[in-house]
Amino acid sequence: MGLLARGLVAGYRGAPLLGPLDLSVPDGRFVCLIGANGAGKSTLIRTLCAMQPALAGEVLIDGAPLTRMTARECARALSVVLTDRVQVALMTGRELASLGRYPHVGWRGRLDAHDHALVGAALEQAGATPLADRLVSEMSDGERQKVLIARALAQQPRLLVLDEATAFLDLPRRVETMQLLRDLARQHRLAVLLSSHDLELAMRYADALWVIDPQRHLHAGAPEDLALNGVLSATFAADGLAFDLERGELVVGGGGRAPMRLVGDGVRATWAKRALERAGFVIRCDAPDAVHVLATGYAWVPAQGPHRPVETLHALVEQLLAGESSPQQAVA
Repeated sequence: MGLLARGLVAGYRGAPLLGPLDLSVPDGRFVCLIGANGAGKSTLIRTLCAMQPALAGEVLIDGAPLTRMTARECARALSVVLTDRVQVALMTGRELASLGRYPHVGWRGRLDAHDHALVGAALEQAGATPLADRLVSEMSDGERQKVLIARALAQQPRLLVLDEATAFLDLPRRVETMQLLRDLARQHRLAVLLSSHDLELAMRYADALWVIDPQRHLHAGAPEDLALNGVLSATFAADGLAFDLERGELVVGGGGRAPMRLVGDGVRATWAKRALERAGFVIRCDAPDAVHVLATGYAWVPAQGPHRPVETLHALVEQLLAGESSPQQAVA
């Protein structure tokens, strides 16, 4: 059943910030919460996890109201990974992951063989087995995040919630973490909710997005539907951005420098198109000027003037922006 919120209002000190909201994260699904700084993402996350009280409405996990659970029942039902730095002194990765078993064994801290096996499985699921005997203090941000996810999995939760879990990671680790979360949802029937600023990765990996717009309205749906119905464009327009429907990504502004025709196909043509659009050109089939994809390079073919061949896309873009011939000899 996963997570269900009905009529939920989130806010601080009696002042509503978001809601009322009807939301769900079904078992086996990965949902990303997207919004600008100050939009209320962390407030909503904390309210859903009962870390702060809801102003109205209720949150249920597998049909059970979160407010009626004991602290131990809550810790068994959901696991939370926050952006706060964990002070773990000289703990190893295995010891940190083992903390996830405390809701099941109590604070006496005595793990039996079954518990140790579950910790080992959690480390493996999170891709953190090689980190088991490493000191957490010596790990990179990405490695520490893997161990924290392993700790969360060791709790055997029905719902996994992560607040900005990819915020401090480099690009390869962000991609790796998003892939891991989607796999965990699929393979282990977990309901997974992640708040993030990374719209493009969320669109690639999430089953659904919750998007908070500048008016603090929350829109829920498949990434493709939210792109097509204009929600993504409207949400980020206030930041001077535009959502490019064809490329599925945010761009600065909506205009292009000039039309350009692209002649060619295949992978090299695909990357030529990206390079031209990055430089501000609009690809149109009726443009008078053209770029040709050649067997060993590219050529700018102006409506008036000679062909101007280059070997790389960098040289092509520089030539187009300068509006003049490259150092290579122009040929008729």
